[in-house]
Amino acid sequence: MKKISIIYGSSTDNTKAAAEQIAALLTEHAPEVLNVADCNADSFTSADFLILGTSTWGCGDLQDDWADMLDRLKGVDLSGKRVALFGLGDSSSFSDTFVDGMGELYEFFRDKNCQIFGSVSSDGYSFDASRALVDDEFVGLPLDSDNEDHLTQERISAWVKNLKPSL
Repeated sequence: MKKISIIYGSSTDNTKAAAEQIAALLTEHAPEVLNVADCNADSFTSADFLILGTSTWGCGDLQDDWADMLDRLKGVDLSGKRVALFGLGDSSSFSDTFVDGMGELYEFFRDKNCQIFGSVSSDGYSFDASRALVDDEFVGLPLDSDNEDHLTQERISAWVKNLKPSL
C-alpha cells in the first residue's frame, strides 16, 4: 500500500481539524497525520503521496511552522513527489490575500519538481485576489472556517472524492 502523509501547519487548530477530516475520508489508505512542527525531511521523502495544509496569517503570510520547514527542505530532493494542497484563509477580512499560504506551498513544491494534484475551481468562492490561483483555479482546496465553516465538510468531501483516483 502506498504511504500517504497528511502534514499540516496550524496555529489555531482549524487546519488541524481540516487535516483530520481529510484523513477520516481516507481511512482505507491509513494516512499518517502529522503536525509540520514535529516533522523532518524524512517525513516528506518517506511518503508516496503528500497532502499538505497550511493557514494564511496577516497579509498573506505562511504559517510559522511551515516557513521554518521550507527553509529546512531547500536542499532536499523531492523530484517527482506527488502532492496535494489545502489551505485555510479569511475571504472576508483578507480577501486580497485569500489562502496565499497555500500559494506559497504550491510555488515551493512546484519548484522542487513535485507533481501537484487536486486543483479546485474558483467558482463559489468570494475573494479579491489569491496567490493560490492559477488559470482561474485554486492550486488546492481553499477553506474559510471563519466565514464559510458551513461549507467546509462538503468542500472537503468533494475534494477528497476527486483526489482518490490520483492516490
